[in-house]
Amino acid sequence: MNLLLRILVLGPARIIPVVLVIALIAGIIYVVMTYRTSPERAKEVVIAFFTWVFGALAVFFALASLYALAEHNDAVLDLAVSFVIVALVGLGITRLCNRRFLKNHPHYIPKRTTRAKTKHRFPWGK
Repeated sequence: MNLLLRILVLGPARIIPVVLVIALIAGIIYVVMTYRTSPERAKEVVIAFFTWVFGALAVFFALASLYALAEHNDAVLDLAVSFVIVALVGLGITRLCNRRFLKNHPHYIPKRTTRAKTKHRFPWGK
């Protein structure tokens, strides 16, 4: 119970610098991509960036929290679980933004390719 209380109370204060750095990097990427291409392409790139970053952060801090749990290090476990929660919330928000973006811009939905066809070569096939 004490760990859960520390995560809920102290967690947001610890993760604000990481969220601000990620938001700053995303803003820079958006401005550069808007200048070079179009706003739609910039949004697509920012969504892909957030998906990869939050996914990687969630995996990394989940592994760190498992290691802290195995070592019985409560302080590191508290911090790692806070970052995992933020990464998962960020990933969920990013996926919702991607869904909304694809709803408003259906031409960005990736096309499914047809199945690969086997090309028979002489002498094994006709």
